[in-house]
Amino acid sequence: MMLGRTAQPAVARLLLPILFGVGVACFAQDAPIRTPIVPPAITTPQSTPATTQSRGAENAPIEDEITPELEEAIRRGLEYLKTVQNQDGSLGRGRLAHHAGISALGAIAFMAQGSVPGRGTYGEVVQRVLDFVLSNCSETGLIASDDSSGPMYGHGFATLFLGEIHGMNRSDERVRDALARAVQLIVNCQNDQGGWRYNPVPYDADISVTICEVMALRSARNAGLKVPKETIDAAVRYVRACQNSDGGFRYMKEAGGSLWPRTAAGVAALFYAGVYEDDSAERGLDYLMKFAFPHPGAVNGAFAQSHYYYGHYYAAQAMYLAGGDRWSKWWPAVRAELLSRQQADGSWADAQSGDAYATAMALIVLQMPKRYLPIFQK
Repeated sequence: MMLGRTAQPAVARLLLPILFGVGVACFAQDAPIRTPIVPPAITTPQSTPATTQSRGAENAPIEDEITPELEEAIRRGLEYLKTVQNQDGSLGRGRLAHHAGISALGAIAFMAQGSVPGRGTYGEVVQRVLDFVLSNCSETGLIASDDSSGPMYGHGFATLFLGEIHGMNRSDERVRDALARAVQLIVNCQNDQGGWRYNPVPYDADISVTICEVMALRSARNAGLKVPKETIDAAVRYVRACQNSDGGFRYMKEAGGSLWPRTAAGVAALFYAGVYEDDSAERGLDYLMKFAFPHPGAVNGAFAQSHYYYGHYYAAQAMYLAGGDRWSKWWPAVRAELLSRQQADGSWADAQSGDAYATAMALIVLQMPKRYLPIFQK
């Protein structure tokens, strides 16, 4: 899951929790909170033709966004994920079988279909993942279920999951309490450059962990929690400082080359920080579009095997939020690309982070046109 250098050894001492609740509403554009009504089962929105000006926008589907082939691939993928749920509620097999972050991503994939804890086709699966994640929330706020040396990746994904749950149903105080502590940990762990790194201490930063935390904070804010504005302002400054002259983004603030997965993360970070009309985002999107054809993510006709699904996860979100011609061109291409990679058992494969991770990422991308998740709203 990690983009860039090898993770440093885990830091034994975690920051002491600080009581949550003091702060002001964050993000550059403080749009009103929207809590969509989630159906108890699959209800596919009807794709309708849109004008050139509006096509691909957040609430203006392009023609044939959702096809029968896509729906069948999603069904098979979700059924695969259901089969790899463990007794403790986690999702996956092998060395990452009990990973809070990967399990959270899998649950988000089920939520993108329309299922929530206790409701919908996969409501029981989501509920069991929620119970698993909550059982791995520490008093410090850190959400971690294994001994991995880079827990802030998983923490960011798990916090995002809790934010989406709380945004859809605010009646579970366990979720709100865990989410509040998780958010405060993220705020506490921001380093003086404005970013985040593998471990929950404010020592270092990279753009790949930073987008995980920014997205988690945005979800929490959408769900009604408060995040200090200065935290987001500092994150925006950090992300901008990681951009190269070609529009792409490097891994860290120091010198480095541009790559499309980290550029997707950089653009998504700006969007989720509320920065939509921005030259940095536009130049980043232009850089990404260089890798749109003939296959999205291909570099000189070849695909990078590492960070493939991570890159598409953020690139699809960046194009969706950008809308217009960028989305109308990127979506059919990435849809065809991902459908071509689905395996016979319904999964997608990733040797580095496991098939549950790859399947969850692919399913989240492929279900973006369903527009169920609050995080995908501006």
